Amino acid sequence: MKRILTGDRTTGKLHLGHYVGSLQNRVRLQDEYDTFIILADVQALTTHFEKPELINKGIYDAAIDNLSVGLDPDKVTIFLQSKISAIAELTIFYSMMVSVNSLRHNPTIKTEAKQYGYGDLSYGFLGYPVSQTADITFCNADLVPVGEDQLPHIELGRKIVRRFNDLYGNGRIIINEPEALISDTPRLVGLDGNAKMGKSLNNAIYLSDSKEIVKAKVKSAVTDKNRISVKDKGNPDICTVSKYHKAFNGGDYENICEMCRNADIGCVSCKNLLSEKINLLIEPFREKRAYYEENIEKVREIIIEGSKKANIIGNKTVENVKNAMSIDI
Repeated sequence: MKRILTGDRTTGKLHLGHYVGSLQNRVRLQDEYDTFIILADVQALTTHFEKPELINKGIYDAAIDNLSVGLDPDKVTIFLQSKISAIAELTIFYSMMVSVNSLRHNPTIKTEAKQYGYGDLSYGFLGYPVSQTADITFCNADLVPVGEDQLPHIELGRKIVRRFNDLYGNGRIIINEPEALISDTPRLVGLDGNAKMGKSLNNAIYLSDSKEIVKAKVKSAVTDKNRISVKDKGNPDICTVSKYHKAFNGGDYENICEMCRNADIGCVSCKNLLSEKINLLIEPFREKRAYYEENIEKVREIIIEGSKKANIIGNKTVENVKNAMSIDI
């Protein structure tokens, strides 16, 4: 089986954007690929280094959300980034092959720096793509499921791997050159109409939200601002709720859009339909989350066992890397 590496930064609970963009694909792919799920606590420090208590809680939140949507710990390897020594070692080796200028010009780094308001970048934040390359290659992953915004990171990682193999491979492939696996699922917009649903933007529905919270959040979602009353005809093309119907209520999407255009349904009723559909989707997730929250030691064991397996694989990769570089004795 080919191997996939994917995962989450441990900065809190996961939301519907994560589910649409990644989690549902992880569940589907776990039977087709040897799947490794990284709980990226070190990378979380690049933006949350002053909040270690948040990251510790986030480790369990991210693990439980992955388990609650249907990932099977007997099929996938869930591991903690900071427990994998190979990732730290490979990050150092790879950093010798990357210029500071190439990192500064990485469009994803520039976008995220602007998002967080960083003028003076830390070494760790600037080197995020190098660390990410180590995440992917410590287990010689073949594929990395990502959104289009992460493609610059993946391409830099491929460039690092090619250079390493050219320098030290002596005609052999020491490290797999990973390929991006792009999801064809459109990104889920935020409830406020923002192009991105995000934890820091306060515009997300979380997989752990109660029925009441989901209903309240959907009620606050932005609709067609030109539609003042129920009798006014709406434009679903500019309505955030319409985009959610397309993602979670595909069978009725066209009918709902038609009713909106003809003023046969009001925004309140439309939002109520959406709330029901989302709650129907995530109710099984809530039940599984409740189970794992009551059995937190089981979650810890899953992470520890996954990290042990990942270390065995990573140590072998580093052994091969050091032998190729002639720095082992």
